[in-house]
Amino acid sequence: MRCPYCGSLETQVKDSRPADDAAAIRRRRICPDCGGRFTTFERVQLRELVVLKKSGRRVPFDREKLMRSLEIALRKRPVEPDRVERMVNGIVRQLESQGDSEIPSGRIGELVMEGLRALDSIAYVRFASVYRNFREARDFNALIDELANGGEALEDQPNPPPTKARSPSQA
Repeated sequence: MRCPYCGSLETQVKDSRPADDAAAIRRRRICPDCGGRFTTFERVQLRELVVLKKSGRRVPFDREKLMRSLEIALRKRPVEPDRVERMVNGIVRQLESQGDSEIPSGRIGELVMEGLRALDSIAYVRFASVYRNFREARDFNALIDELANGGEALEDQPNPPPTKARSPSQA
């Protein structure tokens, strides 16, 4: 493993332990050349995943990019980091088990949307606003209505339900 400080290829492992519910190994390393200490993680990778972008470009799947986008959506939200890690692990496992090593970017986005919907509704709306490229406030309203109606957009319903139930004393 190359030292991130001096670039030396002669780093030494000082400590190894399981991480992420034993789905990864955390290694503390030290560089004998510069004395720098750093941590690496080792994970099982079933296959080399390639993301097929809408433009037709192919780029290697980057788990850290997925984590960063979730961290942005979840910023200042009361969601424990281990729940986010489990969600990412689940998404990666689903992608790796699909059989095809080329994954359309839209498929990744939909898996993230499903996960965020169950994890935190505010983060779901934040992510959706970027993923679906919202341009106007009514785009947010439609998504929030969809959330409130359990996944069905109001336009899809013949008669939208009343927004507030009246009590008998109000009639």
